[in-house]
Amino acid sequence: MSIFLDENSKVIVQGMTGSEGMKHSQRMLDSGTNIVGGTNPRKAGQKVAFEGGTEVPVFGTVAEAMEVTGANVSVVFVPPKFAKAAAIEAIDAGIELLVIITEGIPVKDSAEFFNYAQEKGTTRIIGPNCPGIITPGVSNAGITPANITGTGKLGLVSKSGTLTYQMMYELADIGFTTAIGIGGDPVIGTTHIDALAAFEADPETVGVVMIGEIGGDAEERAAAYIKESMTKPVVGYVAGFTAPEGKTMGHAGAIVSGSAGTAQAKKEALEAAGVKVGKTPTETADLMREIVAQLPG
Repeated sequence: MSIFLDENSKVIVQGMTGSEGMKHSQRMLDSGTNIVGGTNPRKAGQKVAFEGGTEVPVFGTVAEAMEVTGANVSVVFVPPKFAKAAAIEAIDAGIELLVIITEGIPVKDSAEFFNYAQEKGTTRIIGPNCPGIITPGVSNAGITPANITGTGKLGLVSKSGTLTYQMMYELADIGFTTAIGIGGDPVIGTTHIDALAAFEADPETVGVVMIGEIGGDAEERAAAYIKESMTKPVVGYVAGFTAPEGKTMGHAGAIVSGSAGTAQAKKEALEAAGVKVGKTPTETADLMREIVAQLPG
């Protein structure tokens, strides 16, 4: 099993014919993703040839691509200034899952298309500014390297792209049902809590690794959810213990004010909810490995 992305996912790529879209579409195809189309109004009707003999048709709009191919997932590789329009186009077309890889999207734009998706009620957004989502060995919607790990029984939800990859590597001996990078911007579509709830409901996922980072209160809210609603073990890691207070560190969402949003405050909130928190990614992986070894079966 998996969450949000499975063997039935039919993927289109908005911005497929651009350099980033082409590069990552090839990688997604190589990892087994069923890419059924791309969109570019100026190249509609053409086909793009990829290595391995796959030819992918280009459509003028998301709606047209969905009508012809039955696509239910879109991955967005368009520049920041076009991202809002691309997202709204996909939402209007009724796409089920919209994975927005683009970074640097103005927060106002993200807030507007997220609220629009909420109003429509048909589209789940992952991102923006994220590596996307991968169900190893099955499908990969985004930029996560597919050769880090195979399928397994852990779930992973992370604000950080590179830490997503590192944790997949650290726990490659166990493997993952799904790994999802939710992005670190102040406004994101799918939250830690959304992913935790989906992993809790997935019968194949036995435990979840949750990676947070300094700034905001998403991890504190996730801790409250875990305490109230999770029966499966969760292990956490919070990036940013050495960050100076009051500094913006990397992701736009990573702003620390006083004690609020610090790595220590998040660690304490998670531990109070029964979550074991590692000081490093390797220690976090070891904590999860110990827990899995003690699980029945």
